[in-house]
Amino acid sequence: MHTIRKVIMAGIRKEVWYSNGLRFHCTQCGDCCSGSEGYVWVNQEEINAMAARLGVSPLTFEERFVKRVGVRRSLTERANGDCVLLDEKTRKCTAYEERPRQCKTWPFWDSNLRTPEAWAEAAEACPGCDKGNLVPLEKIVEQAAKIRI
Repeated sequence: MHTIRKVIMAGIRKEVWYSNGLRFHCTQCGDCCSGSEGYVWVNQEEINAMAARLGVSPLTFEERFVKRVGVRRSLTERANGDCVLLDEKTRKCTAYEERPRQCKTWPFWDSNLRTPEAWAEAAEACPGCDKGNLVPLEKIVEQAAKIRI
């Protein structure tokens, strides 16, 4: 049973069902980087960091690994839906240390935190949800504030 406690998120005081924290430990299984087509939004700072990590120029990185979606940019994916940065053999991210904030903040996205049912749905797809150490509310709120998905 979850205790509801009020927190301030995005300047708004609200009650949250996960006030006692949530368990999560990244297993680096690659499941969140594969499967269906989608968007991993990136900004120039992230592109620069990932390019340096892979030893290429930011321009080369963009040409190889980034697509334009309107005015925004997203990492591309392979035909099977896997992220272009996911190593096909090891199932590890080739830019893990410099991965985009969207990847760093998984699973603490507002869409996953909306309800216990939304969290349970995320946990069905992610073997790290509900496993490992308890992530305190303050850390969850900090991560959720970094990106809105």
